[in-house]
Amino acid sequence: MHRTLRNALATVIVTGALTTAAAPAALAAEQAPSTAGVRAELRNPKTIKVAAYNQARGTLINAGSKTAAKSHPAHGTKDVPVSHGTSLLAEARDEFRAADKKLPASQKRSDMSIPHYNAIHNAATTMGIDTW
Repeated sequence: MHRTLRNALATVIVTGALTTAAAPAALAAEQAPSTAGVRAELRNPKTIKVAAYNQARGTLINAGSKTAAKSHPAHGTKDVPVSHGTSLLAEARDEFRAADKKLPASQKRSDMSIPHYNAIHNAATTMGIDTW
């Protein structure tokens, strides 16, 4: 009986040690960006700091976004869902594209004026958002 118990304990200890040793490698592989594609796909954060959201909102307002001006500044919490930031960016992008529709192609980037394009991307960088 003692021998069976001792062998079972040894098996549990060895298994635990192997699992612990393999965990950092598995975690590192999971966090490493994929190099198989030409461009690594980055993920948006789950939340955005209120200060970053409000700063990005201000950037879009200064660039002339009426939809950003109509949105309410975040307050009363330390984080907001990333969906608030992506909606802010998408609405401003659509607004800028509509406003800049008649500009010549040489003055546009991604179907909007270059200053509008830069404002959108500066706001996205401020919030840590890659796709919207």
